[in-house]
Amino acid sequence: MKNFGPTPTCPIRQILSRLGDKWSMLVLITLHANGTMRFSTLQQSIGDISHRMLTVTLRTLEHDGMILRRVYAEIPPRVEYTLTPRGESLLPHLYALVTWAQEHAAGILTDRGQGSATETPGSETTVP
Repeated sequence: MKNFGPTPTCPIRQILSRLGDKWSMLVLITLHANGTMRFSTLQQSIGDISHRMLTVTLRTLEHDGMILRRVYAEIPPRVEYTLTPRGESLLPHLYALVTWAQEHAAGILTDRGQGSATETPGSETTVP
């Protein structure tokens, strides 16, 4: 049996949990599509992300070396965000996941709609 439990030498769980959330992926894809962006423009482009969640997501991505934060000594201060080479290297994999989701979305939504609201988790479905 293969073991996938957390170990000190295997940071995969932590990395995937940080990159696998919806906001991180959207920020990376938005920066890739638009290039360097300011905070307010990035927030407007994503639309439904709160100020706090965008701040936390940007800090996490910066800490992981996925984006670069540039602060300009101006009044008012100007802060811009851009992808790093590490962030750019992740994009083909994200786009592959987006493509897969687009190709299978209709089937997944259909399957979700076939479930009954009264079914309990773990109940078996009979296949004809």
